[in-house]
Amino acid sequence: MSFPLLTATAALPALGAVATAAVPAARRAAAKWLALVVSLATLALAVTVLVRFDPGGTRYQLTESHAWIKDFGVRYELGVDGIAVALIALTALLIPFIVLAGWHDADPLETGNRRWRPTQGFFALILAVEAMVIISFEATDVFLFYIFFEAMLIPMYFLIGGFGDRAHEHGEETAATQRSYAAVKFLLYNLAGGLIMLAAVIGLYVVAGNFSLQEIAQARVNGSLHMATDTERWLFLGFFFAFAVKAPLWPLHTWLPNAMQESTAPVAVLITAVVDKVGTFAMLRFCLQLFPEASKWATPVILVLALISIIYGALLAVGQRDIKRLVAYASISHFGFIIMGIFAMTSQGQSGATLYMVNHGISTAALMLVAGFLISRRGSRLIADYGGVQKVAPVLAGTFLIGGLATLSLPGLAPFVSEFLVLVGTFTRYPAIGIIATFGIVLAALYTLVLYQRTMTGPVKPEVSAMPDLRARELVVVAPLIVLLIFLGVYPKPVTDIVNPAVKQTMSDVHKKDPKPEVEAAK
Repeated sequence: MSFPLLTATAALPALGAVATAAVPAARRAAAKWLALVVSLATLALAVTVLVRFDPGGTRYQLTESHAWIKDFGVRYELGVDGIAVALIALTALLIPFIVLAGWHDADPLETGNRRWRPTQGFFALILAVEAMVIISFEATDVFLFYIFFEAMLIPMYFLIGGFGDRAHEHGEETAATQRSYAAVKFLLYNLAGGLIMLAAVIGLYVVAGNFSLQEIAQARVNGSLHMATDTERWLFLGFFFAFAVKAPLWPLHTWLPNAMQESTAPVAVLITAVVDKVGTFAMLRFCLQLFPEASKWATPVILVLALISIIYGALLAVGQRDIKRLVAYASISHFGFIIMGIFAMTSQGQSGATLYMVNHGISTAALMLVAGFLISRRGSRLIADYGGVQKVAPVLAGTFLIGGLATLSLPGLAPFVSEFLVLVGTFTRYPAIGIIATFGIVLAALYTLVLYQRTMTGPVKPEVSAMPDLRARELVVVAPLIVLLIFLGVYPKPVTDIVNPAVKQTMSDVHKKDPKPEVEAAK
């Protein structure tokens, strides 16, 4: 039996979470270092998966399959395609930076009669989320995927509600209430989506007789499994609803601004750069493969919802007074681009959407983590409380600018390539949608540059006059992300080479081909 690499990649952070939580309360530093070492070891395993994956090989590789619940046809089945490999690498890459950035976020702090939860719990929960996200990317059994798709809500709930942002203008009691509200809202929205998906999962089993993604997809292709049109559409809607909540897609997005506002910056990155990617990934893996005809049937409505997300999210970002809420609404706009690329049903659109998942994770991590360093120095999330920061902390201001420019998809930085591919892929099949979506780019430039202008330029406010620049630990967090944004901006080929074969197979699943360019024949 070969080494179960995929299991090891998910099991290591899970075991690390248990070990970190078991560290004695007096050994907080040991818990931090243990979490960091485990996250780096997980990154090494993810790199091994990346190296061993052959883009030109079979669709699902490094597969593992074991009987689990035989009476119900549930198996422990894992396998990765190029899209999953890219997102596993992204997750494993970001977690060490999240751990380092949150190094002091859960240190004990006496606030009246309230004491912050143990430091060990904070880092154990981060590792637990990493394990559940990774196995969600690996699972090829629908029931196995569903379990971890839902289970990751539990550690995220405690990270939002128990370890929220300390920078709050209304006092600790009000802050605790708002954190609880944000955590409960996050949980209820995602649980509602999950319960609807559970009904669809059961319905899929009734129709197909098993939960194996590969077996069901193959049966759909060879004609041995036929779903009635209405049945397929209802099952598709059950799956898609849950994924649209997780993504999030308008109008199911309202939990995200609250969750990101009340979270620490590292947890906010965990939400939008890691956890939310499970939703868009699952649209590609499950919706399009299991329900190809229903996916095509729903495409016009989904594209309109994605377009609304793009414009609506960007417009609300322009008017925000809170830095974290601005980044949250910007992410809603970006997820609109990703979903639009997926359902444009073109190879350029789906390649761009997958690349966008990776690039958005890196750019949002860079911007939000630097914003977190900024907020921790001033003790306020409000944009109006800043001004002239670039004169007292030029390195902080410079990295903040690069993260912001990546968010607006400046040419030369990673998100530009993916956004360009999404727009081209959409325009070739739905020109009106593609044209309107470009206004999202204009609005992105507006909210990003206005944010930078109001916080970093102008007269130095007295409250920021003594603000220190980035420290060594913070530079270790930010510098690699900036390097990646530039590298993938000028040379995205390493990622596209991995994801493009999987995209072609997904296009084949839905029986779609790229539109032929309308070129007037030469006379």
